[in-house]
Amino acid sequence: MAKGRADGRTLVAANRKARHDYVIEDVFEAGVMLTGTEVKALRAGRASLVDGWAEVEGGEAWLHGVHIPEYAQGTWTNHAPRRKRKLLLHREEIDRLEAKTREKGQTIVPLALYFLDGRAKVEIALARGKKDYDKRQALRERQDNLEAERAIREKRDR
Repeated sequence: MAKGRADGRTLVAANRKARHDYVIEDVFEAGVMLTGTEVKALRAGRASLVDGWAEVEGGEAWLHGVHIPEYAQGTWTNHAPRRKRKLLLHREEIDRLEAKTREKGQTIVPLALYFLDGRAKVEIALARGKKDYDKRQALRERQDNLEAERAIREKRDR
């Protein structure tokens, strides 16, 4: 089931791998145009953002590769699990995303899918891909910080 927060935000899916694979430069919140069975599947807490990305084509932003499984009680009106979905953004945001993604190495990745006061939202980020050595360095830094915290905690608990 989806996790609720005090700010009215109910998290459905998070793309934790995106923060490992990309350097996040700018974050946007966008609405998502969904069908009825997609909303019901999301309310059941079922979605995957792992293979998702967004792009701007024809002056509109689209979300691709996000997997929302078919609704179990749906009939012939069920949706296609990996169809492209329109993102609802302000014109200035769409223009900014379009201009930035023309630069080499820039992409738009979804970070989280959630309900905010009953409306489906997706948190997308303008990101630049990390090199393998950057990923290794980030893991090493994280591991060093964890070891330092453990050492401090052990010293304090003695």
